[in-house]
Amino acid sequence: MACNDIVKKRAHKMKTRILLGCLLIFMILPVKLFAECPQARKTPTAPQSFLSLQNPLPLNDKNLKSAEKLFQEKAKPIACKFCHGITGNGEGDPDFESTPSARDFTCAATMKKLPDGQLFWIIRNGSKNTSMFAFSDLSDNQIWQLVHYIRALGK
Repeated sequence: MACNDIVKKRAHKMKTRILLGCLLIFMILPVKLFAECPQARKTPTAPQSFLSLQNPLPLNDKNLKSAEKLFQEKAKPIACKFCHGITGNGEGDPDFESTPSARDFTCAATMKKLPDGQLFWIIRNGSKNTSMFAFSDLSDNQIWQLVHYIRALGK
């Protein structure tokens, strides 16, 4: 067999292995290739008195860092990351199952449509017919910090 033929056979085998490897990765890994953005949601609307609220806290490093600690580890009854994911993309802990899925804060098109007061109200009271807990033990300032933080995830 000519050297040229051997090289061609090896190249063909290599291409086949790479193709099969890629297919296997996409079949095995739970990756959302086509995440829905904007998300179609039917979250209850906050009362009008909340919808008009604007975040009273300044958007600064101090508030964002405090909120990041809440989001990643300190919020009770459960840290936000377990449902919304470390990056806020809605893909939290693999054992977390929810219908509808957790809100994807990285989707700017979705987040842009939500007033600050709506986000505050949902964090404070939870969301009926979803897995969103009420975070009634958080102070108003902590909730407003979280509103700044989750908005920053979508930029």
